[in-house]
Amino acid sequence: MTSISSYIEKHKQRFLDELLDLLRIPSVSADSNYAKDVHRCAATVAESLRNAGCEHVEICETSGYPIVYGEKNVNPDLPTVLVYGHYDVQPPDPLDLWNSPPFEPVIKETKLHPEGAIYARGACDDKGQFYMHVKALEYMVSEGALPCNVKFMIEGEEEVGSKSLGTFVRENREKLANDIILISDTGMIGRNAPSITTGLRGLSYVEVTVTGPNRDLHSGLYGGAVANPINVLAQMIASLHDENRRITIPGFYDKVQEVSKEERQLLAAAPFDLQEYKDALDIPDVMGEAGYATHERNAIRPTLDVNGIWGGYIGEGAKTVIPSQAHAKLSMRLVPDQDWEEITELFQKHFEAIAPEGVSVAVRPHHGGQAYVTPMDHIGYQAAHKAYETTFGKAPVPQRGGGSIPIVALFEKELGSKTILMGFGLDSDAIHSPNEHFGIWNYFKGIETIPHFYQHFTALSQGE
Repeated sequence: MTSISSYIEKHKQRFLDELLDLLRIPSVSADSNYAKDVHRCAATVAESLRNAGCEHVEICETSGYPIVYGEKNVNPDLPTVLVYGHYDVQPPDPLDLWNSPPFEPVIKETKLHPEGAIYARGACDDKGQFYMHVKALEYMVSEGALPCNVKFMIEGEEEVGSKSLGTFVRENREKLANDIILISDTGMIGRNAPSITTGLRGLSYVEVTVTGPNRDLHSGLYGGAVANPINVLAQMIASLHDENRRITIPGFYDKVQEVSKEERQLLAAAPFDLQEYKDALDIPDVMGEAGYATHERNAIRPTLDVNGIWGGYIGEGAKTVIPSQAHAKLSMRLVPDQDWEEITELFQKHFEAIAPEGVSVAVRPHHGGQAYVTPMDHIGYQAAHKAYETTFGKAPVPQRGGGSIPIVALFEKELGSKTILMGFGLDSDAIHSPNEHFGIWNYFKGIETIPHFYQHFTALSQGE
């Protein structure tokens, strides 16, 4: 049997070309102008699963974008791994900050990626990472090395809150039945510092509108006499944090699960250079909740951030107006045991309560999800640990992720399965930002490592 490293070497150009073709499809789920491209991407993913060896593949229609399902059964007595990923991508805006067109992938050598990195929207999040699993399956099937059953569920709405996935999972529990769920939509500390994400933060995403006068007003005639919605909104947002950068919403911290001293020490063992962190972002200093280190603030503590703010005149030149409305979008990253719906309600009540007379406030919840933690004594985590150790030559470090994958908690609730997060991206890959990229080395390293997870998980499941 050919080794996985030899198989990759033989087919690496094809593996790369297939990913580049996938990245050329602008599957932006948030913008209806790309609807045809999102559907086209789903068809491409389905074809890739067929070519990789799935015996049954279907494009499952939903009320939104389709979910691509595939399966390869070896033996009903063997364990089943369910692979989840998403083929939709974030909007590429702002386009003028990209060094190359976002849907025309190019490969560039960098200091972190001497073998080259693929620059394109979706390169790391999540096309490059879920496609590693497709190519790993191809190897295992073609070489007769698939030790267990595998199912794929690749959706097209993750970047807009997985609106249709909950219904699909609830209506297809038997189809999706599994022993472990495997996801690559996270990152690792570095190519020489492998790590496994053991937790994700939850999310509450809201949009707020502050309304003042019934029309835009002349700022000379009305300034100082009526409330300016932009001024008011800025003051309201500023009041959401105190001088210690703690969130001021009453009840916000009531259910926060404090991380033990032992786990904080374990997380602190991960390599982290504060100066390199600041240099990479070109910032003079960091900022966050008092009493916590940077690597804790963005992983084990809840946060509240403004993601967008607008109102009034923003065109070229000057227009002296007091706007009728001002708007903002905010996200709150949550930790166990904060319930995202409860936090959304707390936010809404507080934001409405702090609005001064002279304006009205509307809060529109968008979407959210619960936080999630994978226990390190689970055989799925142990299998991932062994897989990384095999291909990297060193033990991976556990780390909490600052991002959110809301459907992970949903999977455990509806399917009763734990999720293992085997990410191969880097923090520097600029996901959700201009010039998103994914290292070619990381792409092939993921393909190399994934089959070892299958082997170790099957062995541990059978008590070996």
